[in-house]
Amino acid sequence: MTVHQSTDNSSGVKRTVRNTLFALVAMVGFTIALVPLYDVFCEITGLNGKTADSAQVISATGVDTSRTVRVQLVTRSAPGLPWRLEAINQVVTVHPGEVAQARFRFTNTSDQRLSGRAVPSVSPSQGARHFRKMQCFCFQEQWLAGGESLELPLVFQVDPALPDDVATLTLAYTLYPMGEEIALGGLHD
Repeated sequence: MTVHQSTDNSSGVKRTVRNTLFALVAMVGFTIALVPLYDVFCEITGLNGKTADSAQVISATGVDTSRTVRVQLVTRSAPGLPWRLEAINQVVTVHPGEVAQARFRFTNTSDQRLSGRAVPSVSPSQGARHFRKMQCFCFQEQWLAGGESLELPLVFQVDPALPDDVATLTLAYTLYPMGEEIALGGLHD
């Protein structure tokens, strides 16, 4: 092997290593950016039933009294949080454009102060773009002392632009543990 071939092999190896590292950094960057991009895409399109995570402006187009929309409220608690979340009003019937309210009860069944956050989704997914929350407990983390119960409102509006063929929307909240118990790797029963 000549000196010239050794130098060519060495520069080829360096180029391959450099290109491989560049590709690895690009893949990691893309992976990190994918989750926020997906969330934005879902919020804009209503895909996966994602709804806005902050208060929205009421539609001023008026109330469509010629039709009603049935809003079913479903709740569940994820494993790891000894809380109950229940919709006091399990079904609310509204005219598109009118502002409505539903109430929910949170109960901490443990003897410890814990926090949780309710994450909403709407189905059918095309309805997510037309479901506006003006006030919602889901906008922030909730804290409850052991054995404490709390009732909180949801103030919402179904946009009159909701397609006519959608007569029922299902708003599902899943309650997840937050705060210190997450840092500790979840709650232990």
